[in-house]
Amino acid sequence: MIYYSLFRFFETIFLALPDGAQKAFMLSIAKLAFLIDTKHKNIIKANLDLTIKNEISNETYQNVLNYCHKNLALVVLQVLRSSKMSISQIQKIVSFENKEIVDEALKEEKPIIFVSAHYGNWELGATALSALITPSTSIHKKMNDAYFDAYLMKSRIKFNMTMAEKKGAIKHLLKAIKQGQSISMMIDQNVNPRDGIFVDFLGAKATQTSAPAFLARKFDLKIIPLMINTSPEKENVITFLEPITVDKSDDAEADILKATQAQADVLAKVIKNHPEPWFWCHKRWKTAHEEIYK
Repeated sequence: MIYYSLFRFFETIFLALPDGAQKAFMLSIAKLAFLIDTKHKNIIKANLDLTIKNEISNETYQNVLNYCHKNLALVVLQVLRSSKMSISQIQKIVSFENKEIVDEALKEEKPIIFVSAHYGNWELGATALSALITPSTSIHKKMNDAYFDAYLMKSRIKFNMTMAEKKGAIKHLLKAIKQGQSISMMIDQNVNPRDGIFVDFLGAKATQTSAPAFLARKFDLKIIPLMINTSPEKENVITFLEPITVDKSDDAEADILKATQAQADVLAKVIKNHPEPWFWCHKRWKTAHEEIYK
């Protein structure tokens, strides 16, 4: 309780500052973190060396290395600001590209499965989707501290997001779909093989959740990828990409693998075109290539 009380005290002071001062403070924290955080810099290097090192310039390689802490600081800034923002304020800072893709899908009056990645200002992307496009259910990993967990939940719920605990996620997502609500999932993190399947991601074997493909096949739903495709420092443009449909052949396993690989390919294409904003500092390939992190 004492840590949460201190956090709320400093949050109040921090959010009273002008926007420029808030951003400058968070970026200064990011610079300090970059200087002392050898562990995550090594993870970024390991990921790049495994995947796209030979496809990018030395300058881009260094930009990726330098940007991860900066991007994370700006995402945290968005979390803090969102606690005080309204839907109308979100509307002023976000625009959409290819929105007609979603408009057409919504005409079918069926839930949509949105998939995305920890890319750019992903916190704002998830918020804007539920606040401005369609209410959605998303997976939430419960925090150890009940006060901080309630803080995050309150911030998200006011933007028409329903948060389901990660434990028993499929059950929660099934319930949402049966109630006619769309769901949104981040699909770019390493998962235990029992919770996903192996795909090729950025040229290397990796595990990925198969839940979107499984649910789309079961309920005959569309999977729509989206990316908030600019850095949090610039205009926040959310781009919807072409829907992915899941085959319904006699081989369910093959159908799910094909659709899951298609999702990985969509994200990989965006990341290759502009790699800096992706969250390179997590162990994305840990299951298949644990040795690169030692």
